[in-house]
Amino acid sequence: MTPPHDLQRALSELLGDAQLVATALPGTVLKLWLIDADNMDRAFSPEETRRILEEPPYWSFCWASGLALARFLAEQPQWVAGKRVLDFGSGSGVAAIAAVKAGALEVVACDLDPLALAACQANARLNDVQLSYSADFFAEIDRFDLILVADVLYDRANLPLLDQFLSRGRQALVADSRVRDFQHPAYLRLAMLEAHTLPDLAEPAEFRNVSLYHACRDLA
Repeated sequence: MTPPHDLQRALSELLGDAQLVATALPGTVLKLWLIDADNMDRAFSPEETRRILEEPPYWSFCWASGLALARFLAEQPQWVAGKRVLDFGSGSGVAAIAAVKAGALEVVACDLDPLALAACQANARLNDVQLSYSADFFAEIDRFDLILVADVLYDRANLPLLDQFLSRGRQALVADSRVRDFQHPAYLRLAMLEAHTLPDLAEPAEFRNVSLYHACRDLA
């Protein structure tokens, strides 16, 4: 299977010998184009490190919280079935694709990064699903039943976004494995899930414990 040319070219510009591989996600029926695991098991040159820090290819990984959220939606499709859903900070599109598979009426993959949106498109094709796409969350109108959010709070500067999700959707599901002192009056922890990033970055065990938070505008 040949990886998408535009994504492979972008990855090669960052890491010359890195390859995108269609990878099955454990515990799901999904596949994603991800960076090959062997390429992560080596030392990076200073120039490669600089490029990765300047333009991190988030879209070429399936992060733990995204995988956990995808599994959750497969097990509890009532959260998305028949609903209009927006996946904020979609990255690879894993949560968006899982929402379609679980019966969502419409799913918008939303990400600022053009390469992430290209990855969502390629991964949607790989999984034979249809997504819509947006580069600007705040350009969307308040019409969604549910906002999905995974692996966005790794940067604490993003925490104020928690106040914004309910401005575009009636409910929000936020999956996160990074914030240990999560406190927001509108969000309640719904579940603790377990997953790891693919390819496996050998992250500390604590980052494999994913908290799933729920907020509802009617209760906020």
